[in-house]
Amino acid sequence: MASHPFGALIDIDESVQIRDPPQVLQKEPHGLPDLPTAYELDELRRATHSNGPCMQTTPGTQTPRTPNDLEMSRAPSPEYTDAVDVMQTWTNPPINKWRVLSACMMNFGNGLNDAAPGALIPYMEKDYRIGYAIVSLIFVTNAVGFLSAAPLAAIIQSRLGRARTLVLAQTIMTAAYIMLACKPPFPVVVLAFFLLGLGIASQLAPNNMFCANLANSTTCLGFFHGSYGIGGTVGPLIATGLVTHGHVWSTFYFIALPLALLNLTLAFFSFHHFETDNPPLHLLHPTASNPNPTTSRSQLLKAALRNKTTILGALFIFAYQGAEVSISGWVISFLISYRHSSPSHVGYVTSGFWAGITLGRFLLSHPAHRIGEKRATFCLIAGATAFQLLVWLVPNVVGEAVAVSIVGLLLGPIYPCATSIFTKLIPRRLQMSSLAAISALGSSGGAVAPFFTGLLAQQVGTWVLHPICVGLFGMMVGCWWGLPRVGKRES
Repeated sequence: MASHPFGALIDIDESVQIRDPPQVLQKEPHGLPDLPTAYELDELRRATHSNGPCMQTTPGTQTPRTPNDLEMSRAPSPEYTDAVDVMQTWTNPPINKWRVLSACMMNFGNGLNDAAPGALIPYMEKDYRIGYAIVSLIFVTNAVGFLSAAPLAAIIQSRLGRARTLVLAQTIMTAAYIMLACKPPFPVVVLAFFLLGLGIASQLAPNNMFCANLANSTTCLGFFHGSYGIGGTVGPLIATGLVTHGHVWSTFYFIALPLALLNLTLAFFSFHHFETDNPPLHLLHPTASNPNPTTSRSQLLKAALRNKTTILGALFIFAYQGAEVSISGWVISFLISYRHSSPSHVGYVTSGFWAGITLGRFLLSHPAHRIGEKRATFCLIAGATAFQLLVWLVPNVVGEAVAVSIVGLLLGPIYPCATSIFTKLIPRRLQMSSLAAISALGSSGGAVAPFFTGLLAQQVGTWVLHPICVGLFGMMVGCWWGLPRVGKRES
């Protein structure tokens, strides 16, 4: 004992030996019950932050030991539709300036194309020796072209990309303008208007979607659709100026043709790397519980067509486009027949109508956004109805020309407001298919309503334009009232 270095301090009994000591508790990384892993803690914080369902642990259970067990022990990973992307502006990325310009130029060409027939129809009737009912076939085939593009828009863009889709649309329109510029037989004219409808619808949905998903979308859409109004204002002025100076009606399309070629070039340049700047969200989150989040195109199209907003939106735009194109196409014939004016004097009334639409989209879209798109649209429709009644009931050419312009002013911001609301209500994954359907099915109203107006005008007179427009305004109110309340947009 004395030889032990601690002998002076402690007494060690070496005769006592410890045998079979208790087993030491082994520390295992997954042996502690009820404690979530770092991954689960991150998921818990993310779910709490996004007001989602919180993860809870059940007493007595143990944390899974393998990665596969971990995947099976929790809710499936969020699909790509839960992702939140950074909203772009018209200046970020910088190429968006050119994209907005390209979209506006294409819509300018659309307005130029859609407004010109109103001034050209009297001369087409005289040249081909046909009546209201036959010449209205150009509106019908234009609608068929729009409808044909509805199921193809999303498929074409997924295979060709945004730039090539827009180039294809402008190529189709270029072919149609070449046909019309040659002053072909009337059946070829009808076919050309089918191609114009197909081309316009193929580019309208992608451009609408692009502008609607930028920051301050209502203002951007106001400029986009305001460009359409500028084209609608300039188109009848050019067409009336040409035909009143002795040129054939088909000369107008020698002006539309180079514009289509310019738009083709600009669209390819500006949207060439669009998919790089806007990666598809469904590629961001493949997981073991959701290895293939991509939904088939047919399922997306069916879901889009069953969506309440898509259905009501298509009916709303059907009525809107029907009233807009009916006024543009037939108000001159009404003033010639019932107010006994000459085509050279009233040919500019259509330009006044489109000038009103243009000013409305540039000047009233932002105030409508400030007071609320839904409330503003009700007020605008009510005002347009009142002035349409003045055009019908007040037998004064000058007063009617002013009233027609005010109708255009009030109708102008409705389309941008409606597109903004639709984009907020439609889930992001359905937007391309839904907006294509709304544009195609809705814009067919711009052909169906003028066609039936022409059929009825052949029988009873062009005064039927006004009750048809008032009825379409009532249809717009009903569809707008039935839209869901705007809340947090689904992804």
